[in-house]
Amino acid sequence: MSTGPGADSAPAPSPTTPDIPAVPRKSSMFSSLRIRNYRLFFVGQVVSNIGTWMQRIAQDWLVLSLTGSATAVGFTTALQFLPMLLFGLYGGVLVDRLPKRRALLFTQTAMALTGVALAVLTLSGHVQVWHVYLAAFAVGLATVVDNPARQSFVSEMVGPAQLQNAVSLNSANFQSARLIGPAVAGLMITGVGTGWAFLFNGLSFVATIGGLLLMRARELHVVERSPRGKGQLREGLRYVAGRPDLTWTIVLVGFIGTFGFNFPVYLSAFADDVFHAGAGAYSLFNTLMAVGSLAGALLAARRGTARMRVMIAAAVAFGGLELVAAVAPSLWLFALIMAPIGMFGMTVNVTANTSVQMSTDPVMRGRVLSLYMMVFMGGTPIGAPIAGWVTDAYGVRAGLAVGGAIATAAAVVVGLVLARIGNLRLSIGWHRGHPHVRFVPREAQEQLAPAA
Repeated sequence: MSTGPGADSAPAPSPTTPDIPAVPRKSSMFSSLRIRNYRLFFVGQVVSNIGTWMQRIAQDWLVLSLTGSATAVGFTTALQFLPMLLFGLYGGVLVDRLPKRRALLFTQTAMALTGVALAVLTLSGHVQVWHVYLAAFAVGLATVVDNPARQSFVSEMVGPAQLQNAVSLNSANFQSARLIGPAVAGLMITGVGTGWAFLFNGLSFVATIGGLLLMRARELHVVERSPRGKGQLREGLRYVAGRPDLTWTIVLVGFIGTFGFNFPVYLSAFADDVFHAGAGAYSLFNTLMAVGSLAGALLAARRGTARMRVMIAAAVAFGGLELVAAVAPSLWLFALIMAPIGMFGMTVNVTANTSVQMSTDPVMRGRVLSLYMMVFMGGTPIGAPIAGWVTDAYGVRAGLAVGGAIATAAAVVVGLVLARIGNLRLSIGWHRGHPHVRFVPREAQEQLAPAA
């Protein structure tokens, strides 16, 4: 991403260059949907993602209803992401070896069965909190393979020319479902109960599975699969360690994912304990955040490049807005802040994800993406219980403020490190009567000064 002149002619990345290669701008925001296989995948994901968001809202609210504890909500979230922390790297090794479509058929079926089982327990009146814990952990196990397989399968469906657009549309898809899912879940929870939300989620996977079965294998872009062998996990780690642009991107999303994205803990507690507004307010907070996230994803779909400096700026804004939300005095002000938080958070996610995918060797993509997702999602088992404990001990405002402060500090530090790696310096000045802050290449004299 870039806003300056000459951005589209940026040089190709090296291990010491923060930006990824420039890609020609797309003629349409939805250009990748012209590809039949991706179109089938996209439509299936619309339905499935709605069910996923419905289950997320219903799961958090059910745990809060059964226990009355924000810590229990955080523990449930931690269980869902713990498998990614424990086994995420091994999932990437498997994904690099396996046919992606076959792997996705298996994982999507497993998650469908989990949703149906939880629905039966809830609707029959036999659900207990440990059932929810078990279901969350089971979904997490399937995600270990599903997430890197789904992420890397996008490139096989659309090819490198449409990868940026497809990754952004995937995010827009997920956030569009986030607009619908929480709203429908809120109505179901207050009207007929959480069990129906679980049932819808279980049945929604039929759309994704059907789309995968209808794809034309001959139209997929052939990607070399990694043969079975020893040391493949270490090989993936060495590859990332030798690429500072990948390493520091993963570090940043790790801090933000661990400490900044604990919204299941924060939003449920704000709705219930601070504003005393119930499930309707919780659904509203999630919906407004999704509006901002959708806007961020669609804006990313129009861009031809993914620039690190935009990711850093968005991360600073994301953390700063969390600090503002933590002290918001009214429900409506807090709710309105959710939209820009969602937009900047999605900008960080899409930029980081796209830059990692587009600058990684295809044969290593599964392992690199598994490390990326392990750090981003696997940090939740650490961050969610901490956020829940701080919320219970000191209040949800303190919990959100701590998360925002850590996200902001991480963005600033990683930004400075990437600037140093890219041999850039901070330039502060005025442009047309407004302050202008940017990173620019160091002058040759500055490079020679230490040697002198």
